[in-house]
Amino acid sequence: MNREREDSGEFSQLAQGSPVDRLLALMSMLRDSEYGCPWDLEQTFESLIPHTVEEVHEVIHAIESGDRDELRDELGDLLFQVVFYAQLSREEGGFDFQDVAAEVTGKLLRRHPHVFPDGSLESFGQKRELSAGEVVGNWEAIKRAERAAKGIKPGGANGDGHSEASVLDGLSQSLPALEKARKLQQRAAGIGFDWPSPPPVLDKLREEVGEFSAALAAEDSAAMREELGDMLFALVNLARHCRIDPESALRESNRRFEARFRLLEQLALERGWVLPERELRELDELWDLAKNRIRGNQSGDSH
Repeated sequence: MNREREDSGEFSQLAQGSPVDRLLALMSMLRDSEYGCPWDLEQTFESLIPHTVEEVHEVIHAIESGDRDELRDELGDLLFQVVFYAQLSREEGGFDFQDVAAEVTGKLLRRHPHVFPDGSLESFGQKRELSAGEVVGNWEAIKRAERAAKGIKPGGANGDGHSEASVLDGLSQSLPALEKARKLQQRAAGIGFDWPSPPPVLDKLREEVGEFSAALAAEDSAAMREELGDMLFALVNLARHCRIDPESALRESNRRFEARFRLLEQLALERGWVLPERELRELDELWDLAKNRIRGNQSGDSH
């Protein structure tokens, strides 16, 4: 015999609603203390973090693979992460999924005055000519105003007495290094601290390479580490100016290297070679052969 529940009416109503309503009802059921799933009941905000990170990367992989069916599936998994966090908060008496949706809607309305002039959906439909760069600049200015309205202390976490909050305040300390570099540069660019075009950034990269070469020649490991970091930072800056996502570009390079190296191994096996026993010159020849073969196959696929 099923026990009577005070919230059974809520479950029943949600179960008959939209797909989002049904998902929210399912989440509540999974976390039900008596009939729910043992694994879901054990989860906390902290324990879900690695799963959320994994789902983000699965979404990225689906996008880059061009598989829209896979993307739909992975976006659903990522949405479930959001629903899970909202459910945990709801159980604590905090925000719920509706609050999350309301928060992001309000934020987007505030940050798109060129689309919603008075900050409401009803004001949509008035055309304004703005470039993508101007939109980014306005976005950063609005975010600075939002941080100030939230009472962020002058000078940020350092409390160093600056007359206004730093434009760098609010960046997550857990961002991957490449993305953190891009966002730092973007914030600084928002107040005009930026190169005007890619060529000067390329000159800066050459300068950093020269400084790294000097540190390498001096066998100064500390300086090498510092200059290598500066080289990477300059590379991110160059990518930003060329409107290339450095993380995506590096992932593509990883995939190319993996495909070529796997083919190199296959070619070596066909020749009866034991790779560690071959000279670098021979391996380079196989590498070039693998690279050209893959390029040839890709060229053939495009016709």
